[in-house]
Amino acid sequence: MSLIGAETFNWEDGNKRNNIMYRMPRNIKFNDNIVVREDEIAVFYRDGKALAYLDRPDRYALTSLNAPIIGKVIEALSGAKQQAEVVYLQKRAFDGKYGSKQPYQFRDAEFGMVNLRVFGEFRYKVGAPENFVNQFVGTFNFTTSADVEERIKEQMVVLIYNAIGEMKNKGMGVADLASQLMNIEQVVLAKAKDHFDLYGVLIDKVSGMYISLPDEVQKAVDMRASMQILNTNYATYQAGQAMREAASNPSGGAAAAGVGVGAGFGAGYMMVDAMRQGATAPAAGQAPPAAPAAPAAAMVACPKCSTPNPVDGKFCRNCGNKMQNNTMKCSKCGSEVPSDSKFCPECGQQLKGNKKCPKCSRESPINAKFCPECGNSF
Repeated sequence: MSLIGAETFNWEDGNKRNNIMYRMPRNIKFNDNIVVREDEIAVFYRDGKALAYLDRPDRYALTSLNAPIIGKVIEALSGAKQQAEVVYLQKRAFDGKYGSKQPYQFRDAEFGMVNLRVFGEFRYKVGAPENFVNQFVGTFNFTTSADVEERIKEQMVVLIYNAIGEMKNKGMGVADLASQLMNIEQVVLAKAKDHFDLYGVLIDKVSGMYISLPDEVQKAVDMRASMQILNTNYATYQAGQAMREAASNPSGGAAAAGVGVGAGFGAGYMMVDAMRQGATAPAAGQAPPAAPAAPAAAMVACPKCSTPNPVDGKFCRNCGNKMQNNTMKCSKCGSEVPSDSKFCPECGQQLKGNKKCPKCSRESPINAKFCPECGNSF
């Protein structure tokens, strides 16, 4: 029963829905009443320190009649000032989201210095009421739950960066981040207890972690993953991409469109074949099955990087250099053949050597149309 002149304090329902903390707008004095519900903790705070807390649901009259229940509070309020603050705390857990404001500079052996940003979700609640109030009310002088959650988010990002740094020292690279997200979450959760004990906060869940890479680095990582899936090298992968782009961007009328469609089909077959080869690749320690011998295609070396290329290629498939015209036409069937060929692979026509003039017997180059001696037509 309240004494005359005493006031009753409680955390109003409309104010507690999404708040982990409620700081009473005025001090409480001796003989006042405090109402504590099942999901609440009432912490008495004065002179920069938490005096005591009530975590059992009841109505407490701060008089000497119930001193055995709240003895520390009565003792503290019986001094000269006889008043203190009351801070209500929620017992239930809260879901929060974190995101880095400043990037984490990750030095990678393959990609160099890469700026990372992390995002995700976590669940937290009050673990130690005294520490919670001493830090957030005493040290930081926070008055709202929004201030508290912002501080927890910042510390979550610091903890995640610390975990990423430790795993990087153990050999993790930028290309491994996607496959290591769950491991990073587990490392963060294991470190959270020691990190947040000072704040009186308990982190019991970390989930939905996403690490953002710069666009150019993300493209390079995606390309590397695609090459591994297709079991191919950089030159073949780039050639397939170039043919795909040519197929999707035809120009120059019907003839060019035909070339584009043909290139598209070629790229598709090449990609499918590469994937088939990757899927049927032998397990570690097993010898690969013998492949049937394929007919050797006519090749010509790039004048810039010496990479073998098809004789009809216009650009080098390794460096992109424009290929020189190292072919000639067969004088009989008109087929394009390498310029160093002695016979046409299509019709068997002799392409190099000398021939005699049937009129004067003078030897002339094999591709001569007239005899340089008598002018006879060949």
